[in-house]
Amino acid sequence: MTLDQSMIAAILMLTLVLFVWGKFRHDVVAAISLALCILSGLVSSEDAFNGFAHPAVITVAAVLVISDALKRSGVVDLIAQQLMPYTEHPLPHILLMTGVVTVASAFMNNVGALALMLPVALATCAKHNRSPAMILMPLAFGSILGGMTTAIGTPPNIIIAMIRADSMGEPFGMFDYSPVGVAIAAIGVLFVGLIGWRLIPAERLSRSSPEQLFAIDDYLTEVIVTEDSGLVDKTLDDIEGLKESSIEVIGLAHRHGRTMSLRYGHRLKAGDILILQADPTEIQALLDSNDLELVTSADKKFAELTQGGLVLAEGVIKKGSILEYRDVPYLRRRSGSALALVGLARQGQRIIRRLRRQTFQAGDILLLQGTADNIEQQFNELGMIPLAERNLNLGQPRQVAVALAIFIAAITLGVTKVLPLAIVFLLAILVYLFLDILPAQNLYDAVDWPVIILLAAMIPVGAALESTGLTQIIANGVLALTDGMPIYLIVGLVLVVTMFLSDIINNAATAVVMAPLSMGLASGLAVNPDPFLMAVAVGASCAFLTPIGHQSNTLVLGPGGYQFGDYWRMGLPLEVLIVLLGVPLILFVWPL
Repeated sequence: MTLDQSMIAAILMLTLVLFVWGKFRHDVVAAISLALCILSGLVSSEDAFNGFAHPAVITVAAVLVISDALKRSGVVDLIAQQLMPYTEHPLPHILLMTGVVTVASAFMNNVGALALMLPVALATCAKHNRSPAMILMPLAFGSILGGMTTAIGTPPNIIIAMIRADSMGEPFGMFDYSPVGVAIAAIGVLFVGLIGWRLIPAERLSRSSPEQLFAIDDYLTEVIVTEDSGLVDKTLDDIEGLKESSIEVIGLAHRHGRTMSLRYGHRLKAGDILILQADPTEIQALLDSNDLELVTSADKKFAELTQGGLVLAEGVIKKGSILEYRDVPYLRRRSGSALALVGLARQGQRIIRRLRRQTFQAGDILLLQGTADNIEQQFNELGMIPLAERNLNLGQPRQVAVALAIFIAAITLGVTKVLPLAIVFLLAILVYLFLDILPAQNLYDAVDWPVIILLAAMIPVGAALESTGLTQIIANGVLALTDGMPIYLIVGLVLVVTMFLSDIINNAATAVVMAPLSMGLASGLAVNPDPFLMAVAVGASCAFLTPIGHQSNTLVLGPGGYQFGDYWRMGLPLEVLIVLLGVPLILFVWPL
């Protein structure tokens, strides 16, 4: 290999390692990769930011904004409301919820579709006293499956379409993915609804709580022994109702002290802070029957801003949220002291540090206190999805009809190639703004900036892979290893490798790496590259083995009460089914 090829190979390996490690957010990893390419001369300074002007990046951003407009108009909520009466029995409940989110994900961002349906699914679980674990993983898988059916359902499809345009002069059309994607999604939904959910561990499926809309083990929360408390100089055994509850005292801390384990027979002092792992409803009973006060992150400014009308709201932190890898002081500053942290739940991990010392992670569930008229906006700005029961926001019928009409018109113009998709979606956004379906002040709220930065940074890196010739070298190496193998097995190999990468790194990054490689394989075999690109498109939308490969999986981890190892139980047979169905279907629809 040449020096340039060795350098880009080293940068690519480092990038993949950083993606898998997960210490840094995916956009930061992509920026590191681009910076290394610039410093090594593999990408010129003039071309460094060409990714921001790439149609794929513009289209992804526009799709996110349009998804928000459809949400505000009430389109998906209206559909969900119509289906509510048909959720009495588990089987139609799972199939309907999964089916709706799958269809919605075909025409809007799949994480946005899941965010819309999540409160609906949780509310119906509470209504029927049904475990959320039964519904939420199928719901997440449905949102991922729906993304593979059209060009706008998920960022990898947009990227692959534009990479094809760069190489062959013509992108995949809006519904070119549909013959393969719809069939796989339909079989996937049937599998998930009829068989897959039964593979979730029985312990998760047996959880059900009418008081809460989701199954979590317990919140980490804190209570303090007051100066005038009758518990001073008494032991834990003297706390009324503690033994009868499932509350676990996991530590002790003074106001400014470190957390420590509680010695047997410890006598409580004024100012002692007990760290509890418990259900919020039980904690309230404990406070009511003892001289204890709840410790929150509230400050003096919070008391001034929120006089009266306080509510508790529960929300899950999305992957890419501004709260990810941040702490309680940051939450206080970012919310302008309008929110106070009351409790935190992290699925699959025992939390022993104090709340104020926690670093938030994607999938964490926060119990927050604030005013009812402010908390929803704060959740949106912080990158959180509310989990508490809420009324469906159906919007006005005229808004629903107009929003749908604008969207259908945009899709029609794109499909008929009157205008490029990026331009069509830009025009649709302007119409939404003009009709006040999308408020101007909220125009950029829905844009997932980490994904945009990821794409814009990785596109020049992907170009460097091709310009140095490394892509062709890797393709030739794969061809040498698979010499004599039937082409359908090579297409299957591309699909499986893409699936594997998508399970551990961002699916957009997977598409950026695998699409040029698949075209190199097709070139070496002197065959049509389209089936190879379709294999990448399907594989990039198949992150079913872990909760970290796709944001949808991360979002339901805490609310569903799942553990890391639960996903492969339903995901592995689903991925095997997709490979067995997908390879012949791809080769039939896109012959070599």
